[in-house]
Amino acid sequence: MKLLLHLIELKLKHHFKIAHDSRDVQKALIVELQHGLWSGFGEVSASKYYKHSIEDMMTLLEEQRSVIESYNFEKPALFWEKTKTLFSTDFFALCALDVAVHDLYAKSKNQSLIETWQLDRITNDLPTTNYTIGIDTIEKMVEKLTEFPWPLYKIKLGTNEDLNIIKELRKKTNSVFRVDANCGWTVEETLLNAEKMKHLGVEFIEQPLPADEWEGMKILFEKSVLPIIADESLINESDVTRCVDHFHGINIKLMKCGGFTPALRMIKEARSLGMKVMVGCMNESSVGISAIGQLRPLLDYVDMDGTMLITNDIAAGPKFIDGQIIMPKGAGIGINSIAY
Repeated sequence: MKLLLHLIELKLKHHFKIAHDSRDVQKALIVELQHGLWSGFGEVSASKYYKHSIEDMMTLLEEQRSVIESYNFEKPALFWEKTKTLFSTDFFALCALDVAVHDLYAKSKNQSLIETWQLDRITNDLPTTNYTIGIDTIEKMVEKLTEFPWPLYKIKLGTNEDLNIIKELRKKTNSVFRVDANCGWTVEETLLNAEKMKHLGVEFIEQPLPADEWEGMKILFEKSVLPIIADESLINESDVTRCVDHFHGINIKLMKCGGFTPALRMIKEARSLGMKVMVGCMNESSVGISAIGQLRPLLDYVDMDGTMLITNDIAAGPKFIDGQIIMPKGAGIGINSIAY
């Protein structure tokens, strides 16, 4: 077994701004586990909000190189349990490793991960992704929307013009809207915006309040006319039960929780508690997006538009045509090589 680390910079099509961050380039790390003719891939992004740098992740992975390279094709969940304490300070790095191990394991069996998890037996309709419109001037946001016709948009909000933004975008399309305030609203703003945006074709509101405002989120859960979905308030497995009676659904990020192994448990738990389930992305390349796509049979909603928002994808991953997602064929996550 050989561990390879690939530092990449993904160039965004547009300046990407949300309520608590903005960027033109997304730094990312590809973890590759190489064994014979197989390579397993996992991806992780730098995050200023969550205080995870690529440099720190690379250092941690190098420190655990001997443990990682000792992987002997045991079940990925067992390897995750074996290594989680070694990565207790950085579940972002653990995520990239866990996804790479899952990918390699499935490739050793010549199966896609969907087949390995027996999700190919699920016959329900698979959710399509939303396409994200980052915060900008209203004119620029309208331009971003019209240049990419799509049946479902996520609109980033948290400005003084939020309602006007939705009104102007609605003039240009009949597509479904989801809004994501990224912690940028108050309880009062959320309740008012929910009332007005419901009539403008908004499906749900994602993370309107700061992550630790649990009392306010309890009020929104009880009074909002639109469903409220957790993002920044949901980090790892222990947060799922905390979201009960505070959110109507959760948005799981593989990087935050530590990869496929905990995400699969979180999905199962959220379902048992009556919450809707979404898995989201963080401007990944096709490596990370193809990984997310393996979970679609288990999801109500999915956010896997990362490759549509960059100009220099490094792999042949999902294709997005006429509102549909066409996943790559092949074993594991469907990625056989990277080029950058």
